[in-house]
Amino acid sequence: MRGREFDAVVLGAGPPGEVCAGRLAERGLEVAIVEPRLVGGECSFYACMPSKALLRPIELTHESHRVPGVTVGELDAHAVLERRDQVIGNLDDSGQVPWLEDRGIVLVRARGRLDGERRVRAGDDVLVARRAVVVATGSTPLVPPIPGLAEARPWTNIEATTSREVPGRLVILGGGVVGVEMAQAWSALGSGVTLVHRGERLIEREEPFASEHVAQGLREAGVEIRLGTSAAKVERGDEITIELDDGTTVVGDEVLAAFGRRPTTDEIGLETVGLEPGGHLRVDEGLRVPGFEWLYAIGDVNGRVLLTHMGKYQGRLAADAILGESVALRSDGVLSPSVIFTDPQVGSVGYTLAGAREAGLEVRAVDVDTGGNAGGSFVGRGAAGTSRLVVDERAGVVVGATFTGPEIQEALHAATIAVVGKVPLDDLWHAVPSFPTRSELWLKLLEAYGL
Repeated sequence: MRGREFDAVVLGAGPPGEVCAGRLAERGLEVAIVEPRLVGGECSFYACMPSKALLRPIELTHESHRVPGVTVGELDAHAVLERRDQVIGNLDDSGQVPWLEDRGIVLVRARGRLDGERRVRAGDDVLVARRAVVVATGSTPLVPPIPGLAEARPWTNIEATTSREVPGRLVILGGGVVGVEMAQAWSALGSGVTLVHRGERLIEREEPFASEHVAQGLREAGVEIRLGTSAAKVERGDEITIELDDGTTVVGDEVLAAFGRRPTTDEIGLETVGLEPGGHLRVDEGLRVPGFEWLYAIGDVNGRVLLTHMGKYQGRLAADAILGESVALRSDGVLSPSVIFTDPQVGSVGYTLAGAREAGLEVRAVDVDTGGNAGGSFVGRGAAGTSRLVVDERAGVVVGATFTGPEIQEALHAATIAVVGKVPLDDLWHAVPSFPTRSELWLKLLEAYGL
């Protein structure tokens, strides 16, 4: 079978693959993108976008209660779910496809797999890449081998973000980002939610105060939190019964497995080029798979950072590398910003205080009340929230920042610039925030540090 030739073939049309393909096509390359499911990927339809559509009405409702003179009724679950469906295009990607077509990218609707060097088999087609194959196949939900869990037909992020029915009782296994966000969403929509987490605190990668604030917010929303225990056995009959390893039992109508993700590399033909399927595809600082000048891996599939915006960043860099530019990841690992959209929200970038000390840095943390400035009179009035900078004392730069509180997501980019750009504290001191905005928390933090 003779193959169709392109300059580059991209496996996967999620955000990283789309960005990479688009950047290549805009620079004049002939590009094909192979996708068996929805163009736009997990983020657009089963993760970031629908979850935020579920959470946004909750944010607005809570904030309205903090502002005297504003009256808002109870959440209308049906209307919230309808709006969620509008945001995700009712699981129809026809609105996404024109972005590819406008750039001359050929969309191949098929399951793609490598078929030897520079070759991709996609349905009845064989696509040959003159320059590069980019693997952007993402990740899938991890369902561990807990006895009875698979047979209980658990929700994953897919069902949790797209269900059209509100379960009477929802048990969530896992206290990471998906677990806490979905606990917030479904409890507000009327579910009785129990969250089970084997760790001693939720969202353990964040600062301890962030864990405490999120746990407090969930409890105030009616979520039952069980820490330090995990599911030992699951049975589904008329209801789902989950035996925990501490000897107790929880019961629900649905169970959400929120245990993390695994790379989608099992069936993409890695063995045809001498690579082991099933794990992450290791890449160098230019997103190239070592030993393969033509093979790149971006997004969740390389395991570096499982965040949409970081996958898109990798897509841009990989495209530049394919175009012959010298590139290297500068924002990666702890330098990756992230936001948890609970109420309170958690935004963080760089090291936590403990992480910085483990890395051998000489650091000091300064904390202020997120709402302890004039801007806090108008947004997040009276709400719990803490903002922290972790400062490298020797270098005189911020190496980590964490913010908790209502609507802090937009504060994070300034922190990301400070951390990634290694902006000296003295320069930050002269970057004057506007009054009366919540950005003045930067001034409060720098004053707390002693500037």
